[in-house]
Order: sequence, then C-alpha cells, then structure tokens
Amino acid sequence: MPKMKRHKGIAKRFKVSAGGNVKYKKANSGHLMSGKGGNRRRRLAKKGILANKPLSGKIIRALLA
Repeated sequence: MPKMKRHKGIAKRFKVSAGGNVKYKKANSGHLMSGKGGNRRRRLAKKGILANKPLSGKIIRALLA
C-alpha cells in the first residue's frame, strides 16, 4: 500500500494553528494596495481564521495525511 501524501495545494494555502484553527491569507491583499485605505490594509494583513468547522476538518485531514 502506498504512503498517504499531504495535499500540496492545501499545504501552500492553509496552516493549522496550535489550537487546531485553520489560518489562511485573505484575498485582495497581493498588490494595488495604494488604492485601499489604511484600515482595510491592516485588516487584510492579518491571517483569516476559517469559521466553517466541517470544511476546516477536511483541510486538517488533508494536511495531516
């Protein structure tokens, strides 16, 4: 039986915190930041925490395979 491999696409986009939360980079924070307000830029700079528990469970299983 071959080894289980982690999903590389998910591994590039998500991280699992010590408490088991799934963190991700927010959209619209890659470039063209000069047209966005300061509060919005600071909000986009923070990592998002995935609130959807069934989806976060699937992501954690794909990462820990």
